[in-house]
This record gives sequence, structure tokens and C-alpha cells, in this order.
Amino acid sequence: MTTTLITGKGGTPHITSGDMGAMQAGIIGNGSYLLQGSDGTFPTVTMQDANHALIPVLNLVVEGRYARVTEAETATIESGVSGRNRNDLVCLKYTRNGQNIETAAIAVLKGTPNTGTAADPTVPSGSIHSASGTVWIPIARIPISGITPGTPVMLIKQLPPMSKLWDSVTLTFGNSNVSGGPYPIGRVSNPNAIKSLNGRATLSSGTTVAIPFIHPSYLQRSVQVSIAPDGTVNLLVGPEVVVTGGIVEIHF
Repeated sequence: MTTTLITGKGGTPHITSGDMGAMQAGIIGNGSYLLQGSDGTFPTVTMQDANHALIPVLNLVVEGRYARVTEAETATIESGVSGRNRNDLVCLKYTRNGQNIETAAIAVLKGTPNTGTAADPTVPSGSIHSASGTVWIPIARIPISGITPGTPVMLIKQLPPMSKLWDSVTLTFGNSNVSGGPYPIGRVSNPNAIKSLNGRATLSSGTTVAIPFIHPSYLQRSVQVSIAPDGTVNLLVGPEVVVTGGIVEIHF
């Protein structure tokens, strides 16, 4: 039987890491992501000294697998060579053995020093989705100029919490029989954070139209929305149309 109720009671242990990995990858994405920390920021790798990168507490989702660095730890960076440049990659190294036991650890991929522009080392191919025995997930780049390491560059994608993706403000307007706007219908405190908006308006004819609405033959019969620099949300109504009500949703 190939159909399984994964999170139903089965009488015996039956939920595997592959089950949860597939679900999390389906919800979050198939790639590798850094999650926001408990303080609301995304942590970064720093240099503790010339030969040690400091990896802070991290929450990662890599191809559906959830991995944590629960306490700050260091990764050793080999000394550079005078007159040569090199890039090293701080990675999460995932392994799966012959018994399908999975582990994860911080590891470093050392780059090749050269006298020109440094290049990242080649990341070995492999995929958790394809049941590879080893998978390297780059977290940060350590640029090394001569014997001096530079500021680490975070490479792994940041994934904001769902609440940030879904934050929205709903503004309603109605029963004013207005035409020939603009008319302020509300204000938002963070206009620079707006990602999208959508809405609908009810015309005096009783027709509900999506915002923005522009009549294909009569440009003066339009209903749109604009956001002023101070966050004022204005309803823009053409002089040849009357709006009796509606709603605008602003997403951040």
C-alpha cells in the first residue's frame, strides 16, 4: 500500500524524517533557508580571530530537514598566504550512512589560493531529496586577502516568518457616493514596507470591480489607489464614475 496517513495514529512508529522533510519542503520550499532568530533578526557568521569563524545559534531548513546550531561554535579557517587570495565556505554538512542515519555538522570547504580574484571552492554535488550520502549547504563565505580574513558574507537565503509574509491592513470605504477623487481612506505607518495591494469597489450601478479599474472605453471612469509618502492611502476616482463602497487590502 502506497497511501499512508502520516500524522495519524498507526499503532507502531511510522513517521520518518523523509515524511517530515517532504512536508516541510512542500510548505517552505525545496532549497536551503536561514530562519529568523528569537530576537527577530537573522544571525550572521563573524570572525572570532584570524583562524576561527564564529557560528552563532542558527535555525536552518535545508531541503526540508530542520537543523539547529543550539550553541555558538567555531569553525577553523586555515591561515592565508601572503600575496594570495582565497575564499572559504562555512557550510552545514549533511550525511546519511548505509543505515539511513542522518547527521549534520558545521564544516569548511577550503578554496584555492591565487594571485588574482578569489573564487569560491566547488561545492560537491548532492541532494537530500535524492538520498545523497553527503550534501554540503553553504552558509557563509570567508574572503581571505593575503593573511587577513575579511568580513564573512552570508550566502544562505533568509526566510522571514509567515506572519511577516501575511501581515496586512484592511481599509474599508463606502456610502459616500463619491466621484472625482482623490479621497483619503486611511493611513499606514510603514509605507516603504508595502509589497502589494488589492481591493474592490462597488459602483453606483451595483457592479463590483477589482481595483485598479479602468474602463476600456472611458478613461475617466476609473478607480485606483495611491500611497502618499506619509502613508496616507488615497482612493482615486474618475469624474465620470461614482463609488458607493469597497475595500482595500495592503500587504507587507
